[in-house]
Amino acid sequence: MPAWRETELTFTAARPYAEPYTDVDLWADFRHEPTGTVLRRPAFWDGDDTWRIRFASPLADGAWTWHTSANVEDTGLTGLTGTITAGPAEPGNRFERHGFWTMSPGGRSLVHADGTPAVLVADTAWALPWRATHEDARVYAADRSAKGFNAVLMMSVQPDMHAEGPEDRTADLGFAVGFRDLKDGRLRRLDPGYFQYLDGLLDILAEHALVPVLNPVFHGFGWKGRSVAGTVVPLDEYARYCRYLVARYGARPVIYLVGADGSGEEPQIAAGGEEVEAWDAYRQPCGIHYRSYGNNRAHQDADWLDFQWCQTGHRAEHIPERVADMWRNEPVKAVANGEPSYENS
Repeated sequence: MPAWRETELTFTAARPYAEPYTDVDLWADFRHEPTGTVLRRPAFWDGDDTWRIRFASPLADGAWTWHTSANVEDTGLTGLTGTITAGPAEPGNRFERHGFWTMSPGGRSLVHADGTPAVLVADTAWALPWRATHEDARVYAADRSAKGFNAVLMMSVQPDMHAEGPEDRTADLGFAVGFRDLKDGRLRRLDPGYFQYLDGLLDILAEHALVPVLNPVFHGFGWKGRSVAGTVVPLDEYARYCRYLVARYGARPVIYLVGADGSGEEPQIAAGGEEVEAWDAYRQPCGIHYRSYGNNRAHQDADWLDFQWCQTGHRAEHIPERVADMWRNEPVKAVANGEPSYENS
C-alpha cells in the first residue's frame, strides 16, 4: 500500500444488533515494524452487519500489523488480526506526495505531514452533501479546482429540524437525510445509504485535490433558518457522530469544523472537539467557525483546538482588525477569516 493512500478493512458481525450505530464500538490498533509506532483507527457501521475501518500509512516502508477490539464479544469483529505492507508514495496530488495537512510546530500555519507549507484557499458549498448529485459535484469540483481552490466548507447533514421538502436531491427544496431522527434533535438513527452516497461526492472532490471541511451539525442559521439541531443534540450523540466522521473520512485529507456559525460556546462543540482529538491518529486540523458577531476565542486553551475562523460576511462590517484581534489571543492558534463575503453582499 503506498504511503498516504487510504485502504479499507471490512468486518461482518457474527450476531445481530438492535442499534448497531450506537451499541457497537469497534476499533483497530495498527503497529508498525520496525519503528513500533501505533495508530488507532475507529470503525464505522456501514449498514446491516457490516463495519469498516479505513487506514492510511504515514510511513513509506515497513509493515503494519492490526488487531481489532470492541465493546462487544463478537467473533466477526473482535480479536481479528492482519498485516498491511507499506510502500513509497506514488506520484499524484500534493497529499500523496507530502502527506495530510496538520498544524506547524508553532501552531500558526498549515503544513503537510512532511513539513511542506500549505495555504488554505476554501470555498463554501455548505449544502453539497445533501443537495448535490454526483454529476453536480463533478462540475463544481472541476470549476473550483481550476480556479485555485483546495478546500470546501460543508454541512455534513441538512441541519434544520423543521426543514420541509421532498427527499430528493434533484427536486426544488429537496434534500437527502443523514439521520432519521435529526428532526427531533437527535443523532441515533443514522442512514448508511446517505453516507455511502456522500463517499462518492467526497471521492469526486478528492480527485480534484479539494479537501472537505466537515461540520457535523450547524449551530447558526442552518439551511433555511428552521431550528438547527446542532444546539440541542445531546452531547454524547454529537460526540459519537464526530467519531463517525473521523472513522469514515479521517484516513484521507480532511479538516474538522466542530463548531459552525454559532458563538463557539455551545457545549456540543467541546464534546465534538475532544472526541476528534481522541480518535484522529493523523492530527488533522480541528477548529471553530464563528457567526458574524462573536468574540472568536472560545476554547482558546483547549488542546483539541487548532484554529479560530471569524466571519465578516453577511450583515457584519468587513473589518480586517477582527483577524488581527484573533492573532493576538493566547495561547497561539491559527486564525483566518472564514467567510469574508459572498457575491452581491
